[in-house]
Amino acid sequence: MSVRYCTKCVYPSISAAPLTFDDNGVCSGCRIHNQKKQIDWQQRWQWLKTLTDEYCSQNNYDIVIPVSGGKDSYFQTHIAVKELGLKPLLVTYHGNNYLPEGEYNLYRMREVFDCDHIIVRPSVDILIKMNRIGFKLQGDMNWHGHCGIFTVPIQVAVRYKVPLILWGEHGFMDLGGMYSYNDLVEFTAKFRLEHALRGYDWYDFTDEGLNKLGRPDLQEGLTTKDLLWAQYPSDDEIDAIGVRGIYLGNFINWEANEHSKLVIEQYGWKPAQQPFERTYRMISNLDDMHENGIHDYLKFIKFGYGRASDHACKDIRAGLMTREQGIEMVRKYDSVKPRRDLERWLEYVGMSESEFDEICDQFRNPRVWRVEDGQWVKDNIWGKPSAYGLISDQAD
Repeated sequence: MSVRYCTKCVYPSISAAPLTFDDNGVCSGCRIHNQKKQIDWQQRWQWLKTLTDEYCSQNNYDIVIPVSGGKDSYFQTHIAVKELGLKPLLVTYHGNNYLPEGEYNLYRMREVFDCDHIIVRPSVDILIKMNRIGFKLQGDMNWHGHCGIFTVPIQVAVRYKVPLILWGEHGFMDLGGMYSYNDLVEFTAKFRLEHALRGYDWYDFTDEGLNKLGRPDLQEGLTTKDLLWAQYPSDDEIDAIGVRGIYLGNFINWEANEHSKLVIEQYGWKPAQQPFERTYRMISNLDDMHENGIHDYLKFIKFGYGRASDHACKDIRAGLMTREQGIEMVRKYDSVKPRRDLERWLEYVGMSESEFDEICDQFRNPRVWRVEDGQWVKDNIWGKPSAYGLISDQAD
C-alpha cells in the first residue's frame, strides 16, 4: 500500500498538509499537537502581551486582523479587543460565495466588537473567471480565495502603516505538524507563495501569464488591472513599514471547538444551519459555500481524503472522538460527491458535469488511485479497497 495512515488519528501519508511519520506510525501532526501539553501557556500569554504592547499606537490602529467572520475570526478579535485592549483594523477578502449565516456573522463583527472593518470584494465576473481558471489549471476553483486571504490584509497593513498582523492558528502546523510550537513561526511571503498558493501567483491568471505557462486555452481576458487586489506588496514596501504577521495559536492553547462555544455564547455567532454533504462539522468554512463541498471533493479526487478526515483528526487529538469514530466519519463523508453544491457551482461558472468530471480525473494522484475494470479504485483506512466511480471517458 503506497498510502499509510497515522496510528493515532486518521491522516494519510499523501496529503495536502506536509507531514511525516515516526517509527510507531504516528504522524507529525499528532506529535506536534502533543507539544501543547508541555507548554507554559501563562508564559506564552505574557509574551503576547509584551509583543503587542510594543506595537500600540497613539495615532493609528494597533493591529490588523484578517477576518472571514468565522469562529476563529471572532475569537482572534475577542482576544485582541477584550483581553489585550487593542484597537484593531479588521480586514476581509470576500470571495462572493458566503453562506447566509457566514454573511450574517461577518457583517456583525463591526457592531459586536466596535471595530473599523475593511471588506474587499472583487468583481463577480473576475471571480467567476478565476474559478474556472483555477479549476482547470490546478484543480482548485478556490485558489482566488487563498490568494485574497493572504494578500489583501498585507496590502492594507502597508497602506495604513500598521506593522503587526494577527493571524489565528497556522493551518499546516495545526494539521500536519509542519513546524514546532517552539519555532514561534511567523507569516512569510515564502509560505504564501509556496504553500498557500502552491507556487502560482496572480500574474499566472492573466492572459499573458497563462501564455507563458503554455496554457493559452485557459485565457479569460484577465489583465494586471483586473487583479490589483491579488498583488502582494514589494519587499521594500513591507520593510518600510516593518510588517510582520504572528499566529495567535503560538501564544494560546488553540482549540476551535471551545472557541466556537465562547463566540456563540458571548456574541451570538451562528454555525451552519444546514448540514454539509461532505463533513459532520457545522462550525467551519462558512465564508465559502464550496469550501466544504466541491472544493473539498477535489481534495478527495487528488489525495483520496477530505474535510471529514481533517475535522476528525482535530477532534481525535482534542479527545472529543476516538480513532474508530473518526474512521466512521471518513467512511461516511470523504467520498461523497456533493450534489447540491456541485449543481450550484456548475451553474455559477457555466460548465457541464461531464466536463467537470473529465477535468477532475486529470488531477488524480497515481500514488493513491488506480483503474480496475474501468473504475477508479483506492485503498482505505479501514483496510478494504473500494471503487469510487467510472473513469470519465466511460461515465457517459
